[in-house]
Amino acid sequence: GEAISSYEQAIALNPNYAEAYINMGAALKDLSRLQDAVKIFDKAILLRPDLAEAHSNRGIALKGLNDFQGAIASYDKAISINPNYAEAYYNRGISLQELKQLEAAVESYDRAISLNPAYAEAYANRGGAYKDLKKIEAAIDSFDKAFEINPDMEYLIGMRQHARMFVCDWDDFDNQILELRRRIQLGMQATTCLSAVALPITAKEQLEVSKVWVRNHHPYNPCLGPIPKYANSQKIRIGYFSADFQNHATAHLMAELFELHDKHKFELFAFSFGPNLHDEMRQRISLAFDQFMDVTGQSDLEVAQLSRKLGIHIAVDLKGLTQDSRLGIFSYRAAPVQVSYLGYPGSLGAEYIDYLIADKILIPEPSQVNYVEKIIYLPNSYQVNDRKKVIADIQFTKNELGLPSEGFVFCCFNSNYKITPEVFNSWVRILRAVEGSVLWLFEDNQGASFNLRKEAEARGLDSNRLIFAQRMQLSEHLARHKLADLFLDTNPCNAHTTASDALWTGLPVLTWMGESFASRVAGSLLNALDLPELITTGQEDYEHLAIDLATNTQKLKAIKDKLKSNRLSERLFDTPLFSKHLEAAYIKIFEKYQADSIPDHIYIEP
Repeated sequence: GEAISSYEQAIALNPNYAEAYINMGAALKDLSRLQDAVKIFDKAILLRPDLAEAHSNRGIALKGLNDFQGAIASYDKAISINPNYAEAYYNRGISLQELKQLEAAVESYDRAISLNPAYAEAYANRGGAYKDLKKIEAAIDSFDKAFEINPDMEYLIGMRQHARMFVCDWDDFDNQILELRRRIQLGMQATTCLSAVALPITAKEQLEVSKVWVRNHHPYNPCLGPIPKYANSQKIRIGYFSADFQNHATAHLMAELFELHDKHKFELFAFSFGPNLHDEMRQRISLAFDQFMDVTGQSDLEVAQLSRKLGIHIAVDLKGLTQDSRLGIFSYRAAPVQVSYLGYPGSLGAEYIDYLIADKILIPEPSQVNYVEKIIYLPNSYQVNDRKKVIADIQFTKNELGLPSEGFVFCCFNSNYKITPEVFNSWVRILRAVEGSVLWLFEDNQGASFNLRKEAEARGLDSNRLIFAQRMQLSEHLARHKLADLFLDTNPCNAHTTASDALWTGLPVLTWMGESFASRVAGSLLNALDLPELITTGQEDYEHLAIDLATNTQKLKAIKDKLKSNRLSERLFDTPLFSKHLEAAYIKIFEKYQADSIPDHIYIEP
């Protein structure tokens, strides 16, 4: 603020001082006054159209406003003035990446690197673009080059490790994790939040990762002021905010909930900031809302203002700190009550998020210290499910899916990055103990299958006992579960949607529960199906039970029969019951708001 005052004085003394306008715009940008910053950069450009820096900075401000096309046009102008402007190419790459124009983003980063071979940030962002393109080896190479130039670069060590986990590259894994944990404990910007979820770190360390991210990227912004007290109303206005109102795992879980919400008590608003695909799921979901709004092109500030204008009482963030999240919307206070649900398995570390929806398995009361939010405890599982999820009427044969005609089939359809050396060691011991068994894994990329086969051979296990499943449509994927005998979960990041998929098909899931939210999700689902016998809390018990179930035919059959009986009679897939419990939670937190009570833990009775 003081800097802006000084620039204003300089401009008053010399109204043609273009550089003062540029510096003032940069200060406004740092204060998140992005629209004001654009206007000031426009004045600088009016005075000096040949100032490449003014065009580039204008692009950065427009990018912050989610006007990525406008930002690219500004960078292109800067580059036309100064073809050797490496930073403009770099920032242009960021906006292209936001628009999912990934190949073009890589080209832009390449140009920045050719102009500045020591540009660590360009290498790192190029790594992210390659990762999104599923070119994981190229991503790792790019992250490695950034690391060589600047090993202390913000978030780099975590992003690099996460990329390596996507291909199950565990070289020097333990030392890398030790170094990453050291940086987290020092409060450094060590890793992104989504990467941290799959790392063997403590719940306290995961909270620290979230706090650091929020502090540096989305701190509370009071510029809109407090929201005037909303009067009690006949209907509670719920705003759901997500990038996933389409063919996405979150939508597959939540679609029926949106349809079941009591429209006499609630008014539903969707704030969509993801791809506008107009697929079958998008069409289905949009019909469940009173208003469905595409806010992709609006800035975080504009979306928060829209939410306030619509009088949203409770804003529910379905993305958290995952890819394509927009936590900045909530930093402005989009609603008087703000809730985190489903998208991110942990605390967002943001004081402006009032509640997190969970259950007593996910977050036992002693673990509340690892969460900034107050916990809404649902009586069963926190995870909603859609009973309309279709299992294709296809009878796959083992032969056509690459499985042996005989022998026990363990499976794990979790993403490859969730597989850690510790989990893989357990799997190898289990396979050794169960003669003729195989492990059926999801192949996210060929690098992962190559490395897992290599790791199996290094442990003395025939790599042919690992079978890899290719991606297919959800209904067909669900149908192929029938050929597996037991789903082996991962730790510290469990099966989430993949667990509910398996259970929906009647396939038992054996989980290994830890301390963090992400490591307790499958336990939550199994508890809601009254299958606690499939929950273990340590590596030895996990291995012992897997072997016991694979070699004790009657015991496994009894569990499968129980799952078959409980699938539609127990609580996990009772979407109408879940809807009532969630609505009871919304009513309670709205009543607390009306009574001017500060947020506190909420317990919903069964």
